Amino acid sequence: MSGLNKGVGRVEVTLKWDPARIGAPAHDLDLVAGVFTTDDPHGAPVHLVHFGSRSPDGTITLHRDSRTGQGFGYDEAMTLELNRLAPTYARVVVGVAIQQSGGRLAFGDIANTGIRVREGYTDLLVHDFTDVPDALSATVVEFTRDGADGWAYRPLLHGFDADPQTFATLLGSARA
Repeated sequence: MSGLNKGVGRVEVTLKWDPARIGAPAHDLDLVAGVFTTDDPHGAPVHLVHFGSRSPDGTITLHRDSRTGQGFGYDEAMTLELNRLAPTYARVVVGVAIQQSGGRLAFGDIANTGIRVREGYTDLLVHDFTDVPDALSATVVEFTRDGADGWAYRPLLHGFDADPQTFATLLGSARA
């Protein structure tokens, strides 16, 4: 790396929400990350990281998964080691999808939703999904390789009327 600007290196993305009312189907929100190559940064992801998976090289890992939102504070957590990604990768998009097994459920139907993106102790982004109350899924942040300076990030809040399966195919297309 040249220069003094190192860019973003290792970040943690955490997600929280309140559980459903007693007797109602559980609210299950999932963190999703798509990794895109320099050849096709807005096409299909070459790696899709979500519950029960991680990137093949171990640079993106979902290490805490919740199916109910029960817990204290943030219930899901994903670590992205951008500084370890191979040079063939140019873009990583992180989003959230709501499981639809109990019927149509949008962000506005779920209490106390929130997402936080941090590097170390520094919050890079904190959001509550109030901008996309009717969406079933949403992109949240985009990381792009910034030449020799490492990785840059920017908020990329874009809601979709898409279930988790469909959202996975749309993840890379969001451009703000």
